[in-house]
Amino acid sequence: MSALSLIALVSLVSTVFAKQWDAHPPQQNRHWAQICAGNPTNQIRGCDKYGCGSYGADRHSGKGKHVGVDVICADGATVYAPFSGQLSGPIKFFHNGNAIDDGVQIRGSGFCVKLVCIHPIRYQGTIQRGQELGRMLPMQRVFPGIVSHIHVENCDRSDPTDLLKPHMPSPFPQQDQYWAAICAGNAVNEIRGCDSYGCGYYGAPRRNGKGKHVGVDVICADGATVYAPFSGQLSGPIKFFHNGNVIDDGVQIRGSGFCVKLVCIHPIRYSGNIVKGQVLGRMLPMQRVFPGITSHIHVENCDRSDPTRNLEGGKGKGK
Repeated sequence: MSALSLIALVSLVSTVFAKQWDAHPPQQNRHWAQICAGNPTNQIRGCDKYGCGSYGADRHSGKGKHVGVDVICADGATVYAPFSGQLSGPIKFFHNGNAIDDGVQIRGSGFCVKLVCIHPIRYQGTIQRGQELGRMLPMQRVFPGIVSHIHVENCDRSDPTDLLKPHMPSPFPQQDQYWAAICAGNAVNEIRGCDSYGCGYYGAPRRNGKGKHVGVDVICADGATVYAPFSGQLSGPIKFFHNGNVIDDGVQIRGSGFCVKLVCIHPIRYSGNIVKGQVLGRMLPMQRVFPGITSHIHVENCDRSDPTRNLEGGKGKGK
Protein backbone atom coordinates (compact mmCIF):
# COMPACT_ATOMS: atom_id res chain seq x y z
CA MET A 1 0.00 0.00 0.00
CA SER A 2 1.39 3.39 -0.99
CA ALA A 3 1.94 6.13 1.58
CA LEU A 4 -0.76 8.22 -0.12
CA SER A 5 -3.26 5.34 0.10
CA LEU A 6 -2.37 4.75 3.75
CA ILE A 7 -2.98 8.40 4.59
CA ALA A 8 -6.34 8.29 2.81
CA LEU A 9 -7.33 5.14 4.71
CA VAL A 10 -6.37 6.63 8.09
CA SER A 11 -8.33 9.78 7.26
CA LEU A 12 -11.40 7.72 6.33
CA VAL A 13 -11.22 5.62 9.50
CA SER A 14 -10.80 8.74 11.64
CA THR A 15 -13.84 10.38 10.02
CA VAL A 16 -16.01 7.32 10.55
CA PHE A 17 -14.86 6.96 14.16
CA ALA A 18 -15.54 10.63 14.85
CA LYS A 19 -19.06 10.33 13.48
CA GLN A 20 -19.76 7.22 15.53
CA TRP A 21 -18.31 8.86 18.65
CA ASP A 22 -20.61 11.84 18.14
CA ALA A 23 -23.62 9.57 17.63
CA HIS A 24 -22.73 7.32 20.56
CA PRO A 25 -20.93 9.31 23.26
CA PRO A 26 -19.46 7.57 26.30
CA GLN A 27 -22.06 6.11 28.65
CA GLN A 28 -21.31 8.56 31.46
CA ASN A 29 -22.48 11.45 29.24
CA ARG A 30 -25.78 9.87 28.21
CA HIS A 31 -27.44 11.86 30.97
CA TRP A 32 -27.69 15.60 30.53
CA ALA A 33 -26.53 18.13 33.10
CA GLN A 34 -28.83 20.25 35.23
CA ILE A 35 -30.60 22.77 32.99
CA CYS A 36 -32.06 25.29 35.45
CA ALA A 37 -30.69 26.70 38.71
CA GLY A 38 -32.84 25.47 41.59
CA ASN A 39 -33.89 22.29 39.77
CA PRO A 40 -30.94 19.89 40.17
CA THR A 41 -32.94 16.83 39.03
CA ASN A 42 -34.46 18.46 35.92
CA GLN A 43 -37.92 17.94 37.40
CA ILE A 44 -40.63 18.07 34.75
CA ARG A 45 -43.69 20.27 35.14
CA GLY A 46 -46.79 18.37 36.20
CA CYS A 47 -50.26 19.62 35.30
CA ASP A 48 -51.76 23.07 35.84
CA LYS A 49 -54.67 24.99 34.32
CA TYR A 50 -52.72 25.38 31.07
CA GLY A 51 -51.96 21.68 30.58
CA CYS A 52 -49.26 19.14 31.46
CA GLY A 53 -45.51 19.19 30.89
CA SER A 54 -44.80 15.54 30.07
CA TYR A 55 -43.87 14.25 26.64
CA GLY A 56 -46.98 13.31 24.66
CA ALA A 57 -49.38 15.38 26.80
CA ASP A 58 -52.45 16.70 25.00
CA ARG A 59 -52.20 19.95 23.09
CA HIS A 60 -54.68 21.94 21.02
CA SER A 61 -57.72 20.55 22.89
CA GLY A 62 -56.64 16.97 22.30
CA LYS A 63 -55.92 17.44 18.60
CA GLY A 64 -52.16 17.41 19.10
CA LYS A 65 -49.44 16.05 21.34
CA HIS A 66 -46.62 17.70 23.25
CA VAL A 67 -43.41 16.89 21.37
CA GLY A 68 -41.10 18.05 24.14
CA VAL A 69 -40.99 18.21 27.93
CA ASP A 70 -41.27 21.20 30.24
CA VAL A 71 -38.43 21.43 32.77
CA ILE A 72 -39.43 23.53 35.79
CA CYS A 73 -37.54 26.82 35.97
CA ALA A 74 -38.36 29.98 37.91
CA ASP A 75 -38.65 33.22 35.96
CA GLY A 76 -35.23 34.89 35.78
CA ALA A 77 -33.30 31.79 36.89
CA THR A 78 -29.93 30.95 35.37
CA VAL A 79 -30.04 28.32 32.61
CA TYR A 80 -27.19 25.90 31.86
CA ALA A 81 -26.15 23.86 28.82
CA PRO A 82 -27.27 20.21 29.15
CA PHE A 83 -24.33 19.03 27.02
CA SER A 84 -21.42 20.43 25.01
CA GLY A 85 -22.14 21.55 21.48
CA GLN A 86 -22.67 24.24 18.87
CA LEU A 87 -25.26 26.97 19.38
CA SER A 88 -27.62 28.26 16.72
CA GLY A 89 -30.64 30.51 16.79
CA PRO A 90 -32.66 32.33 17.74
CA ILE A 91 -35.49 29.78 18.04
CA LYS A 92 -38.91 31.42 17.85
CA PHE A 93 -41.59 29.11 19.25
CA PHE A 94 -44.62 31.37 19.39
CA HIS A 95 -43.80 33.61 16.41
CA ASN A 96 -45.67 36.48 18.00
CA GLY A 97 -42.92 38.43 19.71
CA ASN A 98 -44.25 37.93 23.24
CA ALA A 99 -41.97 38.18 26.28
CA ILE A 100 -40.95 34.51 26.15
CA ASP A 101 -40.63 34.04 22.38
CA ASP A 102 -36.92 33.26 22.36
CA GLY A 103 -34.63 30.26 22.59
CA VAL A 104 -31.61 28.49 21.17
CA GLN A 105 -30.57 25.16 19.65
CA ILE A 106 -27.57 23.10 20.79
CA ARG A 107 -26.11 20.37 18.58
CA GLY A 108 -23.23 18.17 19.74
CA SER A 109 -22.14 15.21 21.88
CA GLY A 110 -24.55 13.06 19.90
CA PHE A 111 -27.59 15.22 20.68
CA CYS A 112 -29.60 18.07 19.20
CA VAL A 113 -32.08 19.99 21.32
CA LYS A 114 -34.06 23.23 21.31
CA LEU A 115 -34.44 25.13 24.58
CA VAL A 116 -37.33 27.57 24.39
CA CYS A 117 -38.59 30.38 26.65
CA ILE A 118 -35.03 31.35 27.56
CA HIS A 119 -32.80 34.22 26.52
CA PRO A 120 -29.35 32.83 25.70
CA ILE A 121 -26.15 34.75 26.28
CA ARG A 122 -25.43 34.24 22.57
CA TYR A 123 -26.91 32.46 19.55
CA GLN A 124 -23.69 31.23 17.95
CA GLY A 125 -20.45 29.56 18.96
CA THR A 126 -19.66 26.61 21.16
CA ILE A 127 -20.70 25.91 24.73
CA GLN A 128 -19.63 23.36 27.33
CA ARG A 129 -21.82 21.04 29.37
CA GLY A 130 -22.90 22.83 32.56
CA GLN A 131 -21.77 26.25 31.32
CA GLU A 132 -24.13 29.18 31.79
CA LEU A 133 -26.38 29.38 28.73
CA GLY A 134 -28.71 32.24 29.59
CA ARG A 135 -31.71 33.00 31.77
CA MET A 136 -35.35 31.98 32.02
CA LEU A 137 -37.77 34.52 30.53
CA PRO A 138 -40.80 35.97 32.44
CA MET A 139 -43.38 33.24 31.70
CA GLN A 140 -45.76 34.52 34.38
CA ARG A 141 -46.26 37.68 32.33
CA VAL A 142 -47.63 35.60 29.46
CA PHE A 143 -49.30 32.72 31.34
CA PRO A 144 -50.17 33.90 34.88
CA GLY A 145 -50.27 31.03 37.36
CA ILE A 146 -48.53 28.48 35.13
CA VAL A 147 -45.62 26.43 36.47
CA SER A 148 -42.79 28.36 34.82
CA HIS A 149 -40.62 26.10 32.68
CA ILE A 150 -38.18 25.67 29.83
CA HIS A 151 -39.63 23.85 26.84
CA VAL A 152 -37.07 21.18 25.92
CA GLU A 153 -37.55 19.63 22.48
CA ASN A 154 -35.26 17.22 20.66
CA CYS A 155 -34.62 18.29 17.07
CA ASP A 156 -36.09 14.99 15.84
CA ARG A 157 -39.03 15.39 18.26
CA SER A 158 -38.15 12.19 20.12
CA ASP A 159 -38.71 11.93 23.88
CA PRO A 160 -35.87 13.52 25.92
CA THR A 161 -37.22 12.42 29.32
CA ASP A 162 -34.65 9.70 30.04
CA LEU A 163 -31.78 12.00 29.06
CA LEU A 164 -32.95 14.55 31.61
CA LYS A 165 -32.75 12.11 34.51
CA PRO A 166 -29.66 12.76 36.62
CA HIS A 167 -26.81 10.29 36.46
CA MET A 168 -26.71 8.34 39.72
CA PRO A 169 -23.09 7.80 40.72
CA SER A 170 -21.88 4.64 42.37
CA PRO A 171 -21.78 4.65 46.18
CA PHE A 172 -19.13 6.94 47.62
CA PRO A 173 -15.93 5.39 48.96
CA GLN A 174 -15.86 4.52 52.64
CA GLN A 175 -13.65 7.49 53.51
CA ASP A 176 -16.34 9.90 52.24
CA GLN A 177 -18.97 8.74 54.73
CA TYR A 178 -17.51 11.21 57.25
CA TRP A 179 -18.53 14.84 57.24
CA ALA A 180 -16.28 17.87 57.48
CA ALA A 181 -16.12 20.10 60.56
CA ILE A 182 -19.35 22.12 60.66
CA CYS A 183 -18.47 25.03 62.94
CA ALA A 184 -15.35 27.15 63.27
CA GLY A 185 -13.77 26.49 66.65
CA ASN A 186 -15.18 22.94 66.88
CA ALA A 187 -12.79 20.88 64.77
CA VAL A 188 -14.13 17.52 66.01
CA ASN A 189 -17.88 18.30 65.69
CA GLU A 190 -18.22 17.98 69.47
CA ILE A 191 -21.83 17.39 70.48
CA ARG A 192 -23.45 19.46 73.21
CA GLY A 193 -23.69 17.67 76.53
CA CYS A 194 -26.42 18.50 79.06
CA ASP A 195 -27.35 21.91 80.42
CA SER A 196 -30.40 23.48 82.06
CA TYR A 197 -32.33 23.18 78.79
CA GLY A 198 -31.63 19.50 78.11
CA CYS A 199 -29.06 17.32 76.33
CA GLY A 200 -27.73 17.43 72.78
CA TYR A 201 -27.22 13.77 71.89
CA TYR A 202 -29.45 11.78 69.54
CA GLY A 203 -32.47 10.32 71.35
CA ALA A 204 -32.24 12.66 74.36
CA PRO A 205 -35.60 13.30 76.08
CA ARG A 206 -37.72 16.16 74.79
CA ARG A 207 -41.05 17.67 75.91
CA ASN A 208 -40.74 16.43 79.50
CA GLY A 209 -39.97 12.90 78.38
CA LYS A 210 -42.86 12.67 75.91
CA GLY A 211 -40.58 12.89 72.89
CA LYS A 212 -37.06 12.16 71.71
CA HIS A 213 -34.39 14.33 70.12
CA VAL A 214 -34.27 13.32 66.44
CA GLY A 215 -31.03 15.15 65.70
CA VAL A 216 -27.79 16.09 67.43
CA ASP A 217 -26.59 19.48 68.65
CA VAL A 218 -23.11 20.38 67.39
CA ILE A 219 -21.48 23.00 69.62
CA CYS A 220 -21.06 26.35 67.85
CA ALA A 221 -20.47 29.80 69.34
CA ASP A 222 -22.93 32.55 68.43
CA GLY A 223 -21.75 34.31 65.28
CA ALA A 224 -19.23 31.61 64.32
CA THR A 225 -18.68 30.63 60.69
CA VAL A 226 -20.53 27.50 59.60
CA TYR A 227 -19.26 25.11 56.89
CA ALA A 228 -20.91 22.55 54.62
CA PRO A 229 -20.45 19.01 55.99
CA PHE A 230 -20.55 17.53 52.49
CA SER A 231 -21.11 18.60 48.88
CA GLY A 232 -24.69 18.93 47.67
CA GLN A 233 -27.67 21.03 46.70
CA LEU A 234 -29.09 23.66 49.05
CA SER A 235 -32.78 24.26 49.70
CA GLY A 236 -34.67 26.29 52.25
CA PRO A 237 -35.26 28.18 54.36
CA ILE A 238 -35.83 25.61 57.10
CA LYS A 239 -38.01 26.96 59.92
CA PHE A 240 -37.69 24.89 63.09
CA PHE A 241 -39.50 27.00 65.67
CA HIS A 242 -42.08 28.60 63.35
CA ASN A 243 -42.29 31.63 65.60
CA GLY A 244 -39.93 34.06 63.90
CA ASN A 245 -37.43 34.26 66.73
CA VAL A 246 -33.83 35.28 65.98
CA ILE A 247 -32.61 31.68 65.53
CA ASP A 248 -35.55 30.42 63.44
CA ASP A 249 -33.59 29.85 60.25
CA GLY A 250 -31.67 27.08 58.55
CA VAL A 251 -31.02 25.20 55.34
CA GLN A 252 -31.11 21.69 53.91
CA ILE A 253 -28.26 20.05 52.00
CA ARG A 254 -28.85 17.00 49.79
CA GLY A 255 -26.02 15.23 47.99
CA SER A 256 -23.06 12.85 48.27
CA GLY A 257 -25.48 10.18 49.51
CA PHE A 258 -26.74 12.33 52.42
CA CYS A 259 -29.58 14.70 53.25
CA VAL A 260 -29.39 16.90 56.37
CA LYS A 261 -31.03 19.97 57.88
CA LEU A 262 -28.84 22.49 59.70
CA VAL A 263 -30.91 24.71 61.98
CA CYS A 264 -30.19 27.86 64.01
CA ILE A 265 -27.85 29.16 61.30
CA HIS A 266 -28.23 31.84 58.66
CA PRO A 267 -26.95 30.48 55.33
CA ILE A 268 -25.29 32.61 52.67
CA ARG A 269 -28.02 31.37 50.29
CA TYR A 270 -30.92 28.93 50.21
CA SER A 271 -30.40 27.37 46.80
CA GLY A 272 -27.62 26.27 44.47
CA ASN A 273 -24.68 23.95 44.95
CA ILE A 274 -22.13 23.91 47.75
CA VAL A 275 -18.87 22.03 48.20
CA LYS A 276 -17.76 20.10 51.30
CA GLY A 277 -15.94 22.47 53.68
CA GLN A 278 -17.15 25.62 51.89
CA VAL A 279 -18.53 28.50 53.98
CA LEU A 280 -22.25 27.88 54.44
CA GLY A 281 -23.23 30.75 56.72
CA ARG A 282 -23.00 31.79 60.36
CA MET A 283 -24.36 30.69 63.70
CA LEU A 284 -27.33 32.75 64.94
CA PRO A 285 -27.47 34.38 68.44
CA MET A 286 -28.85 31.46 70.46
CA GLN A 287 -28.01 33.12 73.79
CA ARG A 288 -30.63 35.77 73.08
CA VAL A 289 -33.32 33.09 72.99
CA PHE A 290 -31.96 30.57 75.51
CA PRO A 291 -29.61 32.41 77.92
CA GLY A 292 -26.97 30.10 79.38
CA ILE A 293 -27.50 27.24 76.92
CA THR A 294 -24.53 25.65 75.16
CA SER A 295 -24.94 27.36 71.78
CA HIS A 296 -25.19 24.81 68.99
CA ILE A 297 -26.32 23.92 65.48
CA HIS A 298 -29.20 21.45 65.42
CA VAL A 299 -28.18 18.78 62.88
CA GLU A 300 -31.02 16.54 61.70
CA ASN A 301 -30.96 13.91 58.96
CA CYS A 302 -33.90 14.25 56.57
CA ASP A 303 -35.01 10.71 57.45
CA ARG A 304 -34.47 11.46 61.17
CA SER A 305 -31.81 8.75 61.51
CA ASP A 306 -28.81 9.25 63.82
CA PRO A 307 -26.04 11.42 62.22
CA THR A 308 -23.56 10.94 65.08
CA ARG A 309 -21.25 8.55 63.25
CA ASN A 310 -21.03 10.82 60.19
CA LEU A 311 -20.02 13.75 62.38
CA GLU A 312 -17.02 11.89 63.76
CA GLY A 313 -15.18 12.67 60.52
CA GLY A 314 -14.67 16.25 61.65
CA LYS A 315 -11.75 15.19 63.84
CA GLY A 316 -8.60 16.88 62.62
CA LYS A 317 -10.40 18.50 59.68
CA GLY A 318 -11.68 21.63 61.29
CA LYS A 319 -11.28 25.17 60.08
